[in-house]
Amino acid sequence: MEPLILLTGGTGTLGKRVLRRLRDAGKEVRVLSRQSHPPRDGVEYVTGDLDTGAGIDAAVSGIATIVHCAGGPKGDPDKARHLVRAASAAGVGHLVYISVVGAERVPVAGLLDRAMFGYFASKRAAELVVADSGLPWTTLRATQFYDLILIVVRALAKLPVMPTLAGFRFQPVDSDEVAARLVELALGEPAGLVPDLAGPKVYTMGELIRGYLRATNRRRLILPLWMPGTAARALRAGANLAPQHATGQRTWEEFLARRRRVAAAQPSDR
Repeated sequence: MEPLILLTGGTGTLGKRVLRRLRDAGKEVRVLSRQSHPPRDGVEYVTGDLDTGAGIDAAVSGIATIVHCAGGPKGDPDKARHLVRAASAAGVGHLVYISVVGAERVPVAGLLDRAMFGYFASKRAAELVVADSGLPWTTLRATQFYDLILIVVRALAKLPVMPTLAGFRFQPVDSDEVAARLVELALGEPAGLVPDLAGPKVYTMGELIRGYLRATNRRRLILPLWMPGTAARALRAGANLAPQHATGQRTWEEFLARRRRVAAAQPSDR
């Protein structure tokens, strides 16, 4: 029987795409989830909590490779520590982790930095847990996903005036392209820190908003706001960008157009 691959975060935005691609590649996959799920489509689901470590020993039993996509606004280092402890005891041969571009370049100092940009520090701390684990490992840093940008812009569009972060630029990437790269790495040999993965274009926040407004035939006033703090200064300097690794293919405009086509193809309730 082929060795199992354990996927954490397999029910999330990125994890669902990684799962589909692993299955398309003919791999046996076990998905770790906080909630119980019956087996489906040949996938085994196990219940465990990376925040506490409950159930993780059983989840990693018999596993050859882990693709670690579970994360959140905070707590990534704790998740990584619990996973690494169990994986080390089980003799896992390869741990693949998804991080974020700028994790090592965005300083998170004061309360405002931690509240707004603590995600970068959390990802960096988890990177170090993985790198210091003694396990064979691979870490991929990617820029922000279009899915997240869309959630933020949709929420802002509910306001009569849409605030933007002045001077901030983003190089978002399609999550399915990130999933494809993660699967490629998981099926290969441990490679340490691999080259970043970023989208094909750099946008200001205002450009991302205007692109969404055009795509949805809306009009809004846009109000630039200046964000203080050391993290904001680093982001204005491009710490979250990777122009030398603009290997993603799909643009923001193409992502929005595809979402419109998918929505139009859905059956109407009316």
